[in-house]
Amino acid sequence: MDIGMFGEPIVQLVVHVMNVRRVDPQQGYDLWAETYDTTPNAVVRFDERITPRDVEPRPGERILDAGCGTGRYFPTLIAARSRVTSMDLSAGMLRVARQNHPAVPLVVAELQRSWPFPDGTFDAVLCALVGEHLDDLAIVFKEMHRVLAAGGRAVFSVYHPAMADAGKEAHFFKGELEYRLGAVKHSLADYRAAIEDAGFEEITLAEHHGDQELASSGPGFQKFLDFPLLIVFRVTKRGC
Repeated sequence: MDIGMFGEPIVQLVVHVMNVRRVDPQQGYDLWAETYDTTPNAVVRFDERITPRDVEPRPGERILDAGCGTGRYFPTLIAARSRVTSMDLSAGMLRVARQNHPAVPLVVAELQRSWPFPDGTFDAVLCALVGEHLDDLAIVFKEMHRVLAAGGRAVFSVYHPAMADAGKEAHFFKGELEYRLGAVKHSLADYRAAIEDAGFEEITLAEHHGDQELASSGPGFQKFLDFPLLIVFRVTKRGC
């Protein structure tokens, strides 16, 4: 043991630095897929509680879950006896979704390109927690509008801009690596402008802050109490 100048032992502090790797969303979610549903995530858990009440799925409705991930909303939509179709850019996430819900049609597709569905296919579109991965909001909302039937509705939930301002981004740990997927910063005005330009009407916006139920539901979630976590837009396509 080394001795300091005053005859006291020198304590050597070893700091473990986690290696960080930045990946694009497709790579990241493919790597994350198998552990995604068991990774503590305050915003995802909050969204799961908040957003379904805005979707209001109905029996027989054709609903597209755009950016469905592992299919965490499928049980709610299926329980309402809606006819669910889903799409996601990550084949890895869709493999998990298929394992859990083999009857739901799954499509590997990028939200920022033309969606692989004919005009007016769906009565409702759900698009949850993908906004921080989108560079081109315009094409996403235009495609969302196009695939909706006249009078159809869409629900779009997104990380509150305050999350990105605070440096929060999607990330997970795998072995000795921390993977970070980045976070594109959009203001509420950016989202609203893209929604309006796409032709949607009856635009409503709800802002949600972390509450006590969330704070007590997971490790480290207390820090999100009263913090702005989630924005949910609900929009309607003009009827004939």
